[in-house]
Amino acid sequence: MAAARGWLRKVAALAAALPGGGGPGRAAAPGPAVEPAPEPVQQAAAPATAALYVHWPYCRKRCSYCNFNTYVVRALDEAAVRACLVREAQTLLRLSQVHRCVSGVRSEWALLRPSVPTCSSPPSACSVSSVFFGGGTPSLASPGTVAAVLEAVAGAAHLAAAAEVTLEANPSSASTSRLAGFRAAGVNRLSIGVQSLDDAELRMLGREHTAAEARQAVEAARGLFPGRTSMDLLFGLPGQSRDAWAQRLEAALELCDDHISLYQLTLERGTALAAQVRGGALPAPPQDLLADMYETARNVLVATGFRHYEVSNFARKGALSTHNLSYWRADEYIGVGPGAHGRFVLRGEGGCSREARVQTLEPVTWMREVQSHGHGTRSRAVLKPLEQLEELLTLGLRTDEGITHERWGHFSPQLSLQDVFGEPGEARALQQSGWLVLDSGGLRCTWAGLAVLDSLLPDLLWQLQRALGAARCPPRDKEGRDAEAVSGNDGQ
Repeated sequence: MAAARGWLRKVAALAAALPGGGGPGRAAAPGPAVEPAPEPVQQAAAPATAALYVHWPYCRKRCSYCNFNTYVVRALDEAAVRACLVREAQTLLRLSQVHRCVSGVRSEWALLRPSVPTCSSPPSACSVSSVFFGGGTPSLASPGTVAAVLEAVAGAAHLAAAAEVTLEANPSSASTSRLAGFRAAGVNRLSIGVQSLDDAELRMLGREHTAAEARQAVEAARGLFPGRTSMDLLFGLPGQSRDAWAQRLEAALELCDDHISLYQLTLERGTALAAQVRGGALPAPPQDLLADMYETARNVLVATGFRHYEVSNFARKGALSTHNLSYWRADEYIGVGPGAHGRFVLRGEGGCSREARVQTLEPVTWMREVQSHGHGTRSRAVLKPLEQLEELLTLGLRTDEGITHERWGHFSPQLSLQDVFGEPGEARALQQSGWLVLDSGGLRCTWAGLAVLDSLLPDLLWQLQRALGAARCPPRDKEGRDAEAVSGNDGQ
């Protein structure tokens, strides 16, 4: 059980690092699992399709709660950063063979932009499914930098004209003209970091913008990206009452488009806000109040037509983030930029197993490595089957759809969901208690279970580890021989 809990902490860091939790450039990737596992699952035959995350690590100032991989610099050579982002994207696309191209037909996205080089790779065989610019504050980058990266992607791989291209923006760098520039560059979805619609709370969080500026930014974004503007809100701030949160939520509903992300504030070690709470200058919110705030938000949003499709994310009118779903469904993704991480198969090097890759954190060092080697990958490791299944379980259960039998079977062709979680054990007890469902649709949390997922995962991870351990070690007879082999010999 201790091993499962240790791994849970590592995978929780991965979940927090994803967009919807920040973007894969915002935290280190989890370490290896404790137990070795069977031979790696062969994945080379799968289509070379991946999501692409691009990390812009720069901010004007560091917020009081932020421990992400971000930097405040006095002067920035954006042209040099742009060139490195472009080169690393091209290199990693080639390594994953999402790059694989032959002459012929132009990418759908490239057809809209005549200057983009030709790539004719069939969409089903080699494509970038979505692009997400996270940070940091990517809205501080120029639209020209965003356009250059997208043109490089479209020139190296198939990028459908309708592919979701999201950019995170802060209200302080989201003027109408700037947002229009991003739209012209190829962005078709905005994620606005509002965080709060109260000026006192924004000052406590160290945000640059005011509540009025946040409203202006969301309204401008909705005008340019109707139906494709998301806003982020934080709850559980020090000193925030239940009534104050209800008021923030009501104001957000009057303002928001068809997607909203709600995050419980985490007081991270080393941040200014955590130090204030630890020193007694600000009160720590009680756990029961945090639970009430979350449950209130879920009920209010669902009652107003939002689908609670992931622990922190709500959408109506089908406005789910397809890019974020690629993480939660354990699809392949490529991370570009300082501190970004990825999960993909290196087909370009003859690989057949998924690797975890982490790019160098510090931007100047990362740029030197990209200029020298074409990419700034600091670490890479083949993910064992157990590690892949642990990630699939931890991330997939965050969604209302859970983990389908088909998706599980891609990573575990020998042991089905029923084999692992349908037998007597922790998972069955959780089903009987109303926290979990295992049926023809797959494995998923109930409405109640989704709210307490973190408390369910240790038991599920422990049962998974036991099931894979049993599969690796078949029963033996008194002489230590494989019982199945003995039975087979007796039948000859």
